[in-house]
Amino acid sequence: MAFFLDALKQHGFLDRIHLSICNVGSRKVSAQDDYASQVWRVFAPNLTIYGFDADPEACEIANSEFESRGADWNEFHIPIALAKESEVATLYVTRNPMCSSLYQPDEELLQHFPGLPSLVNLDHTIEIETTTLDAFCQGELIDEINFLQIDVQGAELQVLEGAVQTLNQSILAIQAEVEFSPLYQNQPLFADVDTFLRRQGFTLFDVSKAQIARSSIRSASRLGQLLWGDAIYLRDPFDKNTPKQFKTPDQIFKLACVADALEFTDYALELLMALTLNYASSFDYNFAEIILESLNQISGLEQLERVQALIAELKPYVTVQH
Repeated sequence: MAFFLDALKQHGFLDRIHLSICNVGSRKVSAQDDYASQVWRVFAPNLTIYGFDADPEACEIANSEFESRGADWNEFHIPIALAKESEVATLYVTRNPMCSSLYQPDEELLQHFPGLPSLVNLDHTIEIETTTLDAFCQGELIDEINFLQIDVQGAELQVLEGAVQTLNQSILAIQAEVEFSPLYQNQPLFADVDTFLRRQGFTLFDVSKAQIARSSIRSASRLGQLLWGDAIYLRDPFDKNTPKQFKTPDQIFKLACVADALEFTDYALELLMALTLNYASSFDYNFAEIILESLNQISGLEQLERVQALIAELKPYVTVQH
């Protein structure tokens, strides 16, 4: 749950930013796959969502469903497979289509994990055309993507390698599914994705873990082998190696909003505090009142010594704001 966004919305701070989200592998399987039902809706009407999926039918269903909503944001689902290059590639369609990949399933490995073969084993193959995120953005004159989510069953690194220009231009945060064991033949693993994104100036903030037991009996403390998870990377404007285009007040504020949406409350607070302390002369970047109002949501929080120090530091800036 976001901590600061409601107050930022109420006080009009979100009116001056536009957020663009790109979801690669956007097939809607559950409510969690629908951005509009999540915290991101707070950015509407200044919100644009681009969804990419290799399945034209899934995109058609998503577009029809969106049109029926009468929504106050923009959302487009594009039946294109994104990869490292624009080329003809083989799509390995699995028994459950949501597990389909540009990499062939490793059925020899999968057989050791009960339940996975019925989902991930190969059903058939088709030839598809791929393009890159950079090429798509250039062709459609899209100059900004702020949050990139990728879930393409082992081909996440390919998508990232085809998005270097977009990464360096505007992307503030990335959530990518990563594998720790090669469920697909010759696929990149977490270490490969992590190395690439660190070289692009991103900082790893969190990794969720999916552990699968190799048999019907396991211990209470060891849930099984670590196979995959979601890794979240964010820009860090305090890092000396971060490109200067991500150190402007506007970008830091947008980063704070994205961090809060992703429930990194501590980081969002650090960013909002930095803006307040360094740019308080401008009302646009004075968030003292927002921070104090948000802290008041939690009864008794003001009794904590560290919170008292924070409140004392912010009070002079509330006076400046008024």
